[in-house]
Amino acid sequence: MILPIIAYGDPVLRKKAKEIPQDYPKLKELIENMWETMYGAYGVGLAAPQVGLPIRLFMIDTSPFAEDEDLSEAERKELEGLKKVFINPTIQEETGDEWAFSEGCLSIPDIREDVFRKPHITIEYYDEDFNKHTENYTGLAARVIQHEYDHIEGILFTDKLSSLKKRLIKGKLANISKGKINVDYRMRFPAVKKAR
Repeated sequence: MILPIIAYGDPVLRKKAKEIPQDYPKLKELIENMWETMYGAYGVGLAAPQVGLPIRLFMIDTSPFAEDEDLSEAERKELEGLKKVFINPTIQEETGDEWAFSEGCLSIPDIREDVFRKPHITIEYYDEDFNKHTENYTGLAARVIQHEYDHIEGILFTDKLSSLKKRLIKGKLANISKGKINVDYRMRFPAVKKAR
């Protein structure tokens, strides 16, 4: 089932998400619905807060980036098969010199800005069967994970922009909250009053 994606301005996107227990109700069903929602919106990642749940769960599928001719063969190969669910993750370390990449977000449609992030990460997490993993990622794979991880920490990519950039997009962000935007996927807008 495709779930509505929560738009910028909703308080759930600002909450530090809670860890989930192994017996979390209907977890498999939630994960299935989140995959369907993410693919329906042509996303490469989706975090539970983006569907209204303040829990430490996100997923990524970086295969769309595998088509990018600008990337090295090795990087395209890594991105091609990278489809994972991360439960209760902790980024252990982020290393290297920060690099810029134009990021967007399903909760903030039609806004893309350069965001600086470190290129190497080590992350510890549980998969959907609650097996524990510790893995290293680099480049775009690391970036997609960092972006989704920020969601479960209550951080949005727009928080990482300069104060000038933030001022320039302020009106656009306000319009997104009010639903004054055309999107081709289901969304829930915080500043749209529900009809009585």
